[in-house]
Amino acid sequence: MQLKTFLLLLVAGVTASSTPAHHRNSGRRSCPLPTASSLSVNTSQGLVHGTTDPTTPCVREFLGIPYAKPPINHLRFRPPQPAGPFPGGVFNATKFGPSCMQFLIDEPESIYTEFVPEFNLEGISTTSNHLSEDCLSVSVYTPSAAAANRTKLPVIAFIHGGAFTVSGQDAPYTIPRQWVQKSQSHIVVTFNYRLNIFGFPSAEGLPLEDQNLGLQDQRLALEWTKKNIASFGGDPSRIALWGQSAGALAAGWYQYARDTLEKDPIVDAIMMDSGTEIFPLSRSVLSESKSNFTAVAEKFGCNHTTPEEELRCMQTVDAQDIEFFLEDNMSKFLSGKLGKEPIVFFTPVINNVTVFANYSERAEQKKILNVPTIIGTNTNDGVPFVPLTPNGVNGTLEEAVTMGFFLCPAFKAASFRLAAGVPVYRYIYTANFTNISPAPFLGAYHGAELPLLFGTDEIARGASTPDEKKLSKIMEDAWVALASKGTQGIEATGWSRYTSVKNGLVRNFGGNPPTPTNNTTTHAVGSPLVTDISLSAMEALCPNIFQPAFQL
Repeated sequence: MQLKTFLLLLVAGVTASSTPAHHRNSGRRSCPLPTASSLSVNTSQGLVHGTTDPTTPCVREFLGIPYAKPPINHLRFRPPQPAGPFPGGVFNATKFGPSCMQFLIDEPESIYTEFVPEFNLEGISTTSNHLSEDCLSVSVYTPSAAAANRTKLPVIAFIHGGAFTVSGQDAPYTIPRQWVQKSQSHIVVTFNYRLNIFGFPSAEGLPLEDQNLGLQDQRLALEWTKKNIASFGGDPSRIALWGQSAGALAAGWYQYARDTLEKDPIVDAIMMDSGTEIFPLSRSVLSESKSNFTAVAEKFGCNHTTPEEELRCMQTVDAQDIEFFLEDNMSKFLSGKLGKEPIVFFTPVINNVTVFANYSERAEQKKILNVPTIIGTNTNDGVPFVPLTPNGVNGTLEEAVTMGFFLCPAFKAASFRLAAGVPVYRYIYTANFTNISPAPFLGAYHGAELPLLFGTDEIARGASTPDEKKLSKIMEDAWVALASKGTQGIEATGWSRYTSVKNGLVRNFGGNPPTPTNNTTTHAVGSPLVTDISLSAMEALCPNIFQPAFQL
């Protein structure tokens, strides 16, 4: 499968709006109920007023807090600027802010439109006021007890996925209030970052070091978190960075980034679900990508004589008009009606500041943040990225995508970290629970582990099984343990460090055989939910490009 075709399937698979989800009561527990004073927190920008959700009374929520100035007008296509003081000194953080500009496509059908819409943003259309360029906000979920607790709690900052093109903070499956309600021992931070052309313009008029604006947004959100999290009961010295899919790529890049190594690294642990910095999405170079921005600019009469003039002109075009054009371009491509018009696609580019060309060299030189790192894949990560038919998906093609885009890059990324002395903990998620995977062919598809980690497994399609609840707690506890106490914490859960590319142990969450084609097996009652296995037989099938760079 060609890379561009795969990426376009990826985008088409995650761009439909979802139907409203039904939230469960997560089990009320004894906790100090939030008071008016505990729902008001002083930050560097002023006072924020938070809220609680009736299903999670032990969780204080502070939603949609601006961490950057609105990236509009002259700040469009520019690095993010820290937000200033709140007007009047107060911000009402009781609802999500707008999601960043993105376009939505319902065709072709995908598993995220037909089976599991809970991964998609709620209530969005391309004309909705839920979308805006003024979208750079952060949300904080903290136990009610943290307001009075002198012991500061560990923090997990989550980067959402979506091919750097879609998604945001309010996808039902990745809202963390249920997890914090159960744990009462950690804080979760989520945030928006600029997407597609607004976050990754690849414009020749923008200096190379300033490319990948969406990744710079993520860095600024983390800086805001470190600066303010103590006011919410969090420990600024214990911040773990967790990403899934495109968010996992971003977390991997962050571990190598120049600012991470030369400035304050901010984070002291990293988790990457179903994605690493080696995923082929990161192989674009500016010389090949700049034509995409110019193609859009020409459509709006911005084909000026210099790249700088082109950029300034594009700063004046209505954002919704740009999104309408991108949506139309993608729709025509997917329906075979594009003709000679070029397909335009915007993703991060190599600039050797935020995204690099050669990770093996950087690892060998130890130019990587040495913090404990989780690297994981799902048995059927490839399912959403191959065509969906009435009979499911082509198993051979799905296996090739899982191996080539997920498992083998994870193997290589782990080997680089071993060479650099970075503590690595690998997993493969093999579970297949019917309320998360409602069709047998779905198996442990891309993202299937997220409802167990966020505690959102029961918001749709019925109650979870006892085994599902057990596995959810095991995984949640492991992530919190790493954020709380690093290697000591995660190894106390029984998770062994990955020590060798030849016979290193990988944690199997789900207990099913990890073969990619094993997507019809449900967990056998009474068998172990978690095992430690070797994936060396599968990894021997990886193509040479994904073989480890070092003999360990």
